[in-house]
Amino acid sequence: MKFGPVALADAQGAILAHSVQAGARKLRKGAVLSASDIADLAAAGLSTVTVARLDAGDVHENEAAEILARALVPDADHACLSLSEPFTGRVNLLAAAPGVALLDAERIRDVNGINPMITVATVQSYQQMHPGGMIATVKIISYGVPRTDLVRAAQLARSAVRLQPAIYANAGLIVTEICGTRPGEKGVAAVRARVEALGMKLSDVVTVPHDTNSLANAIARISADLVLILTGSATSDPADIGPSALRQAGGRIERFGMPVDPGNLLFLGHLEHRPVVGLPGCARSPALNGADWVLSRLACGVGVTDADIADMGVGGLLKEIPTRPQPRAGRKPR
Repeated sequence: MKFGPVALADAQGAILAHSVQAGARKLRKGAVLSASDIADLAAAGLSTVTVARLDAGDVHENEAAEILARALVPDADHACLSLSEPFTGRVNLLAAAPGVALLDAERIRDVNGINPMITVATVQSYQQMHPGGMIATVKIISYGVPRTDLVRAAQLARSAVRLQPAIYANAGLIVTEICGTRPGEKGVAAVRARVEALGMKLSDVVTVPHDTNSLANAIARISADLVLILTGSATSDPADIGPSALRQAGGRIERFGMPVDPGNLLFLGHLEHRPVVGLPGCARSPALNGADWVLSRLACGVGVTDADIADMGVGGLLKEIPTRPQPRAGRKPR
């Protein structure tokens, strides 16, 4: 591609590189200059204009963006995504339903290494998405790129982006109370909002005393696809009431604690084929916490292992809490 200032007489058919005021008209960058455009520019007193002109082996920015986007998402329905129309060298990839982003990070990294003018930007892997949310954007930075580079990028990009929607229809919530003091409707409302944001229904909300037998009986009886537990007192040990109740009900604990703050006091297990999540106390707030990362994956059928939760520590410092009893920044280093 050739880029730079040229005489008006040589500019017809070239791509205008920068927006220009031509009398009463504003010619916007990216426009292909016509004979009338040249006449208006001359009437405005201009003798040169900065343009881009594609070489024989180049592909226009919009065409290139669409080719790369369709390589990333060959079957939009299968990937649960929609693609925007190309504009200014850009195509956006949008979620068609609630779910989590599934990305082939290595492929995307390789695409971005071919030519700096060919770019793909995405959200983080496993990020929870809402319908219409942008999961990725393809941007061709220059007005055209070599077809050979575009072909290589498209080959590498194939099927590297998709959305995994929720596979469960509903979730149940068991709340424990201590000495008649309920955790409050605010916590239930926050959990309900999380569940509904994933396209599920909170089908059962059960309140039981904060003891192992009562909680174990409730876990065994609940029929929802996904079981959530919000205890009246924070779960502070793998032998505490929440994990013990799950084991007594015939389930198993796979992880207690996570390196995400807020969200440290989460526990994860299963009762037969159903995931069971012991929510940390911070789940009573709608603010992002570690439970959101686990819940969104589980709801969408994406496995969460002990190693997966361990990996969440990098980037897991989500928010400082000023009211923490011992603020992390409250003491001078020794």
